[in-house]
Amino acid sequence: QVQLVESGGGLVQAGVSLRLSCAASGGTFSNYAVGWFRQAPGKEREFVAAINLSGSITYYADSVKGRFTISRDYAKNTVYLQMSSLKPDDTAVYYCAAKYSNSVYSTPRDYGYWGQGTQVTVSS
Repeated sequence: QVQLVESGGGLVQAGVSLRLSCAASGGTFSNYAVGWFRQAPGKEREFVAAINLSGSITYYADSVKGRFTISRDYAKNTVYLQMSSLKPDDTAVYYCAAKYSNSVYSTPRDYGYWGQGTQVTVSS
């Protein structure tokens, strides 16, 4: 069992950068793959990025590739999502999720542990 807490969201202007954090507790953090997802009003939850348990493999959605970077800090039990060149279309609630696995996954049903989400709003 692992608990996840997201932070770092806020109201920003288009073109700026923002870093989201996902702090983990209650489990062996290095045994989990972690993913970031987002959900905009009226839309389904969609995949953003994922990282495997060692941090050696990462995957990104086409919509964020080249702008977002996922990383993890084992000493701090934290996974980060560094977002740059933000667009209004990036506006959503962002969630982190964990799976006890050596691989990475891109669908919400593959993950068993979820944080509460953090709101990111990008204005024009």
